[in-house]
Amino acid sequence: MTSTQQPVTGTPLTQDEQIEQLGRYQYGWADADVAGASARRGLDEDVVRDISRRKNEPEWMLERRLKALKLFGRKPMPTWGSDLGGIDFDFF
Repeated sequence: MTSTQQPVTGTPLTQDEQIEQLGRYQYGWADADVAGASARRGLDEDVVRDISRRKNEPEWMLERRLKALKLFGRKPMPTWGSDLGGIDFDFF
């Protein structure tokens, strides 16, 4: 059962139950995201470096995240779906 599916009883999950399920990973591993929760708002190289440092990640992971951030910065916002134009990523 995925996090948004109904239990076998057919009773829909409450919002609190759905939120509780989001933090679970089917194989038992979960990241409490303490580093992300305590990081400065925005999305830029300093924020990525800070979160990586707080998570005590290896250098190769930091480099991969920084490369992904640069790629993300070059991509245009999607024109399909909801209007995301109001999002300020506060970077570059």
